[in-house]
Amino acid sequence: MTKHIPGLASTIEDQRLAALRSYRVVDAARIDGLERIAALACASLDVSRAWFAFLDADSCRQLGCVGNDRISMRQSTSPCEAVLSGRGAFVIPDLDADPWFTKVQFRPELSGLRFHAGAALTAARGDRIGVLCIADPTPRSTFSEGQLRLLESFAALAMEHLELRRAGFESAASMGFAKAAEYSFIAVDGKGAIAFVNPAGEALFGYSPGEMIGQEIDIIIPEPFREAHKVGLARIAAGCPSKLAGRTMELTAQHRDGTIFPIEFSMSVWNDAAGIGIGAIIRDISEWRERDARLVQMAHQDKLTSLASRAFFDEQLQAALSGGQSATVILLDLDGFEEVTDSLGSSTGEALLKAVAVRLPSCVGPDTVVARFGGDEFGLLLRGAEDPIAAERCAAGLLESFQMPFQVSGHTFHVGLSIGAAIGTGAETTGDDLVADADLALYQARRDGRRCFRLFDPTMRSAVVARRALHDDITRGLEASEFVLHYQPQVSLESGRLIGVEALLRWQHPQRGLLMPGVFIDAVEAHPLAVSLGRWIVAEACRQAALWRSQMLPPIRIGVNLFGSHLRDGTLAQEVMAALSEHRLEPGTLEIEVTERIALQADDSILDPIRELHGHGVAIAFDDFGTGYASLSSLKRFPLTRLKIDRSFVRDILTDRHDAEIVRAILAMAESFGLDVIAEGIETREQEAILREMGCREGQGYLYGKAIEPDAVARLVRQGPVTALRENAA
Repeated sequence: MTKHIPGLASTIEDQRLAALRSYRVVDAARIDGLERIAALACASLDVSRAWFAFLDADSCRQLGCVGNDRISMRQSTSPCEAVLSGRGAFVIPDLDADPWFTKVQFRPELSGLRFHAGAALTAARGDRIGVLCIADPTPRSTFSEGQLRLLESFAALAMEHLELRRAGFESAASMGFAKAAEYSFIAVDGKGAIAFVNPAGEALFGYSPGEMIGQEIDIIIPEPFREAHKVGLARIAAGCPSKLAGRTMELTAQHRDGTIFPIEFSMSVWNDAAGIGIGAIIRDISEWRERDARLVQMAHQDKLTSLASRAFFDEQLQAALSGGQSATVILLDLDGFEEVTDSLGSSTGEALLKAVAVRLPSCVGPDTVVARFGGDEFGLLLRGAEDPIAAERCAAGLLESFQMPFQVSGHTFHVGLSIGAAIGTGAETTGDDLVADADLALYQARRDGRRCFRLFDPTMRSAVVARRALHDDITRGLEASEFVLHYQPQVSLESGRLIGVEALLRWQHPQRGLLMPGVFIDAVEAHPLAVSLGRWIVAEACRQAALWRSQMLPPIRIGVNLFGSHLRDGTLAQEVMAALSEHRLEPGTLEIEVTERIALQADDSILDPIRELHGHGVAIAFDDFGTGYASLSSLKRFPLTRLKIDRSFVRDILTDRHDAEIVRAILAMAESFGLDVIAEGIETREQEAILREMGCREGQGYLYGKAIEPDAVARLVRQGPVTALRENAA
């Protein structure tokens, strides 16, 4: 009974086996020409082994082997059978790492090999009778599409050879393939005379058909390299191994008209009845070189805006300073650009950047280098400028120009600028230092309210030193467990009883005493240990809630503010649920407060854990509601349970009609969404009264107390009556 390749229908396999037998290759001791094609494949594709595998009914026979002895494998263990069953050409970058082939027991036959590729030998009727295989002991990270096509071309060449062998025309097979080949094939004898060149080679070098045959190979070698070539050729003729064989190199060649052009060159050497033969596959790579030149140009140009790139800006700046010139560097970024991309998408943001790139050059002189540094940050280089007044005048012109709105993608944008500048003189100033100084000035402009210009002065460096010192002090404080939680009361406006608290971070500094968040919170949020601190806040709040419960206090809801980095860490939901479980607390005991800054930056990495916590019953509150650009859209995205009315609306609720209407609108909207509401910043009984009249049920503020230590919270709860709470607050 005939065996079959797995995956092939019986009739198809019978046809394939019949075609294979018609070529009389399975029982052949050797087939002239296959080894040469395999050698050329080795040299062209830079591998050490090549062979032709022919799969009979129950075995895999190898012929034309280069780099290894002919062997016979069992059909069931051959990796080539996948080609015959329909997978086509295959490339295995690393046999040891390929999940499909490692499960097949063929490793003894291919011992020591890592890279393996193959292309089918397909007869004219479409039957796949075998595979051209190449292999090497070294794995490869890449095998290009062009190399795969070349491998398939050699397989096609071998198939033509077999077709004509069957008809008795072996030499015609190679000739036919060479004439149709896209690459230039040239062969010379041991004396350097051209013995063969295909039409592609004649066209490449500008010669008529047959004109190159018999001429010295020097006709395509530029004159400066001819002597070295003759020495190398003599070494090969004397039997010495060639240093170029099997390698692909970039060289220069000479056209018939004397033009010099770059080529890619791959050479192989063989011995046959006629003596030493040297063959080469040659490809014109002029377009590659032109492309490389374009890439260099692109490196000097920002792809999105077509302004100068940061690399070109740095080159021009350093050239000016090294030449003894003065230079002014002006850095600027767009105020509110993140809000544009967050609300309208990156494509609208890119369109806005392009519009900015058109306007910027019109605001400065033609000799000014205008570059995009990345994101929404741009740089201007004023060479030969050392006058602070000139820098201020340039900045004023930019600020004035950006008073005019941008019309982009159907939207109108009022875009402001923050601008920082630094001035350097001569070779004693480095470009990196000057850009760093301008960046410090830009940072100061942002801190001073945006839409303004700041010129660098040395005190700005002192501010950086102070920030670094604070960063180091925070590290020490975290390691020494100096951070504590205080709790601000949240009360029912109807009963006055304490129903919850907001956990607020404090720093018990050993030298500076108890520090409020305004002193350190921005630095903590940017600190690498912020995630660890966030985990501690969750654990500490749960521990304190359990302690109050053990003291027989009624349930107290605890609101916690977390850092954006903690929310994005990916483990928040598991950590919160683990802490609640450890202290045997109901999920509703904890309330996660989401700030406006986090809402503006929220993506799935933040939303997913919040949604998971909400699903478990943990409360989610939106802090400072009503003040942010994205507050309304956040109601759709976040699984909220509570809105916190910002203190800025409560402060003037009695005197500012607009604030009062905003509060009413928030309360009405929350009711329609089924959300609870708590008002922050209540300081007077009059504010409390009007909020209660509007329908607000919960409040927080100095009227009920500042943030206090846990023991003080317990005492407030035990006092009970609303009057006691208010008197304590007073």
